[in-house]
Amino acid sequence: MRRRDFITLLGGAPAWPLAARAQQAGMPVVGTLFSVAASDWIDRMAGFHRGLGEAGFVEGRSVAFDYRWAEGRSDRLPAMAADLIGRKVAVIVAAGSGAAVQAAMAATRTIPIVFMTGSDPVAAGYVAALNRPGGNVTGVTFLSVELEPKQLELLREVIPAATKIAVLVNPNNPTASQIDIQGAQAARRLGLEIVAVNGGTENDIEWAFATALQQRVAALQVAADGYLTSRREQIAALALRHRLPTIAATREVAAAGILMSYGTSVLDSYRQAGVYVGRILKGDKPADLPVMLPTKFELVINLKTARALGLEVPPTLLARADEVIE
Repeated sequence: MRRRDFITLLGGAPAWPLAARAQQAGMPVVGTLFSVAASDWIDRMAGFHRGLGEAGFVEGRSVAFDYRWAEGRSDRLPAMAADLIGRKVAVIVAAGSGAAVQAAMAATRTIPIVFMTGSDPVAAGYVAALNRPGGNVTGVTFLSVELEPKQLELLREVIPAATKIAVLVNPNNPTASQIDIQGAQAARRLGLEIVAVNGGTENDIEWAFATALQQRVAALQVAADGYLTSRREQIAALALRHRLPTIAATREVAAAGILMSYGTSVLDSYRQAGVYVGRILKGDKPADLPVMLPTKFELVINLKTARALGLEVPPTLLARADEVIE
């Protein structure tokens, strides 16, 4: 399938007639609620469908999808969630930000919800416990927030003289407070001063870099957030233009041109989510499915960017990298 065709399939409206026909034919319909744009999530959804296939379901053959993409507009999510409920979907998949998960949870307490999140789902209030979620919600956590202290340590290895680092956060993400707590604790341990800069819109991201430069920070950390990941090309371009070493949670952002990334293998986590949706379609209850924790982590270093920034990456760090982009 061509990329353009796949984006059209994921785009939302074209899938509605198919979803209606699927329900008439007795085929289950999965509703998706994402805070990002379809074009930004192609690779992740490919991983999700791979896991769904492992569970025995193939889109268009044994299951249909009703896609909703908020394209960075969190205010659209509640209405989208309500529409999915009205269409009587069998399962809702919520991801891209905490706002998507919260919108799905506010819309229903009976339809199963499978989330993908970078935050602690217990602290965020999604589930009662990791082993026994309870209610109608379960899913996969990337533990991205918990891994952010490690990202600061990695930045310090490349820039040992750094004393001040900016953290780019999306204030529209309900889990932003968790990011602040984790960052503050790690900063104290490393003797770093953290400067939080907000990037809730495209223009805000521009201003965030300007603020970081005014604060004379040595580097930038991109907080785990679906919207910020979707703006990876913009963030990478700004980081290079302003010669600001930057680290993020996912390989996608490193491939776009920032210095490095460290975090969970997101594609594998989305595959796990697909498996869970398949199990729920077969009759498993979300309350009985433990929240899945990541099993694969990856350090990606963009050596081309390091050279452009005039940085020497320690050989010991290069040796630990899972991938080096030349």
